[in-house]
Amino acid sequence: MTDRLTIALAQLNPTVGDLPANLQKLRDLRARAAAEGADLVVGTELCVSGYPPEDLVLKPDFLEAVRLEVEALARDTADGGPGLLIGAPWRLDPEAKAPLRGKVYNAALLLDGGEIQAVRTKHHLPNYGVFDEIRVFAPGPLPGPVNFRGVRLGIMVCEDMWFPDVTECLEESGAEILVVPNGSPYEVDKQEVRVQLALERVVESGLPLVYVNQVGGQDELVFDGASFVVDTQRNLQVQLPEFTEALSLTTWRRGPEGWSVEAGERVAPGSGVEPIYRALMLGLRDYVTKSGFPGVVLGLSGGIDSAISAVVAADALGPERVHCVMMPSPYTSQDSLDDAAELATLNGLRLDEINIGPAMAAYDQMLAPLFDGRAPDTTEENLQSRARGILLMAISNKFGPMVLSTGNKSEMSVGYATLYGDMCGGYNVLKDVYKTTVFKLCQWRNQVRPAEALGPEGRVIPERIITKPPSAELKPDQKDEDSLPAYPVLDDILSGLIEEEASIEAIVGRGHPRDTVNRVWRLLENAEYKRRQAPPGVKITRRSFGRDRRYPIVNAFKGPG
Repeated sequence: MTDRLTIALAQLNPTVGDLPANLQKLRDLRARAAAEGADLVVGTELCVSGYPPEDLVLKPDFLEAVRLEVEALARDTADGGPGLLIGAPWRLDPEAKAPLRGKVYNAALLLDGGEIQAVRTKHHLPNYGVFDEIRVFAPGPLPGPVNFRGVRLGIMVCEDMWFPDVTECLEESGAEILVVPNGSPYEVDKQEVRVQLALERVVESGLPLVYVNQVGGQDELVFDGASFVVDTQRNLQVQLPEFTEALSLTTWRRGPEGWSVEAGERVAPGSGVEPIYRALMLGLRDYVTKSGFPGVVLGLSGGIDSAISAVVAADALGPERVHCVMMPSPYTSQDSLDDAAELATLNGLRLDEINIGPAMAAYDQMLAPLFDGRAPDTTEENLQSRARGILLMAISNKFGPMVLSTGNKSEMSVGYATLYGDMCGGYNVLKDVYKTTVFKLCQWRNQVRPAEALGPEGRVIPERIITKPPSAELKPDQKDEDSLPAYPVLDDILSGLIEEEASIEAIVGRGHPRDTVNRVWRLLENAEYKRRQAPPGVKITRRSFGRDRRYPIVNAFKGPG
């Protein structure tokens, strides 16, 4: 019986579907851990396939490729080096007893001594928000511990930590250390929830707990890592960094009261809007890079949304991979031209200018016979936005960069955006970011440059961009607040309606006029058809548009008032 164990926490950034790259990453980390004296390397949930693999799991060829890769990796462990605890979609042996026969599981596999020593399957499959694992996986039975070199490990896969029954089963069947591989996406303040749940499991079982979380971007989701270890005295002994890959060794000793862990690496999590900014950077970087785009192109208007989008892109990808285009109309102010130029200079970005006046004149001429006798209205305003979208897509087609759209969550919520115009794009870093948060992000980034940022130090956003009233500049003297409530009011109402699913009465109780709340509610519901056609973007809140919030487009319920 061993009295000492070294566990390496492997905070991984896998790529969904790229099995050779993911396995090479595991091999490289295992080699590093071996050099540092590790006994066991713990990876993240489904790190072999990448998480979430979604309907890839339904492809027999994919599952067979996973099996072959895992078996080859298991053979590597015959070298006497560290064992591996990894996650993979797994079809159990066809001869296994019912009800397991032929089903696919979200599994944790223990590899050691050249073999797959044990398989444990996820019991609680999440089926809410962005999760729909019940669609592709079967729930496993309540697990018992696995024996690793004389130590009984209680393996709980991600959601299993959120419920007490799995911990109770493991504790009652003799587990000594709880180990939790995770694919837990970032949300504002979610780390506090994770740690609190871990503490509850530790208190209930009297066992220490290892929590290893994925890092990286996958479509809308960003995984923030922030892995940790909690001892039996509820002390946070290890805390890995957020938003970056990491390998950290932890030292364990068996004593009369069970296993204890020495204090190790402890990196304090970020506060304020810092984690939001870093999530936006990581989400964009991985979406662009993992998809194979050489960079991004975006319209730089001189406004605050395109400004912060360009700065995030420069920080995430490097200024040389960001192409900005100013597309002025007769309504574009000189201030906007100057502000866009200054921002590009501050960040070292390429900025081209294409005047859309000729396109506006051409559209007016082409449509004149059909529109004869009708006064100009939002139709002509939207044509300006759509002309810009066409230009950006032409640049994307010709040179290869992905179009980055720049609308924020406040605008998308109420439909203050143009289909096939400013909504045009392959990705949107601000999709889940309210306008009031956009202002905070700009102010923060002018003071702080994240360590992993590839953009410049110092002030990167001209002060006038932050202080001037927001405007789409599609007609003379236009201001956003001509059409919408003030953004602090709008965002508070929207967060009540979206994140909280609060009633009209409850939001009116916050001090907002009833007619304003009802108007925002109607705008929110009527814009669903637009949002369904919007590009994906980074999720940072509890309820982002897309898989988090699924409302029917055809919806006759008009609500109160």
